[in-house]
Amino acid sequence: MERIICLVIGYAFGLIQTGYLVGKAKGIDIRDYGSRNAGTTNVLRTMGKKYGVLVLLGDALKCIAAVLVIKLIFQNRYPDSICLLALYGSAGVILGHNFPFYMNFKGGKGIAATLGMSLSYCFLVKYGIMVPVIGFGMFLVIFFLTNYVSLGSIVGYIMLFIAIVIFGERGAYGFPEASNRAMLTEYYIVFGILTVMAIYRHKENIKRLIAGNERKTYLKGKPEIDVNREAD
Repeated sequence: MERIICLVIGYAFGLIQTGYLVGKAKGIDIRDYGSRNAGTTNVLRTMGKKYGVLVLLGDALKCIAAVLVIKLIFQNRYPDSICLLALYGSAGVILGHNFPFYMNFKGGKGIAATLGMSLSYCFLVKYGIMVPVIGFGMFLVIFFLTNYVSLGSIVGYIMLFIAIVIFGERGAYGFPEASNRAMLTEYYIVFGILTVMAIYRHKENIKRLIAGNERKTYLKGKPEIDVNREAD
């Protein structure tokens, strides 16, 4: 039951569609432009760096907020499984972000929300800062080498999963010894599902990468629309 509650809490936070809200604040529906995705990359390309960073932070922070709420509710009652419950909450955020019911289940791809999930390890796991450093660090390396956000996201997610397993095998999550392997297996399965979902959400990008016509993203590029003019 606690797992379901955490999923619901996370899904509620995930429904805060930062990209859509930022676009509406400037008088546009971001889903009518670019890739028609409500995520960070499309906002970055369409509206510019300032708004892209704003959406990135908003989508990451909503996952951190959900984990903090879950920690506040369940820490004292289930101290040995709080990392697992926080993962279910993070999964709920990603599901809410990717599949918001009030937007016909058409949201983003969950990468910025996953960044928030990885940052939440900083206050859940000993040496947890290494989790976002490994995952996001690999994303940055791939992105700056290739300018492909999609490729960086996919490789970064896989590296994040590898980091999760490494930390898990080193006993980082504080699971009680009696149920350590069962909880670890469940943890890996849930995170593995998130990883597969992230890769699947990029299936069209993967096809374009293979075909050699995936669109590159340049931080110095000009936005596709002048949102200030559009809002007037």
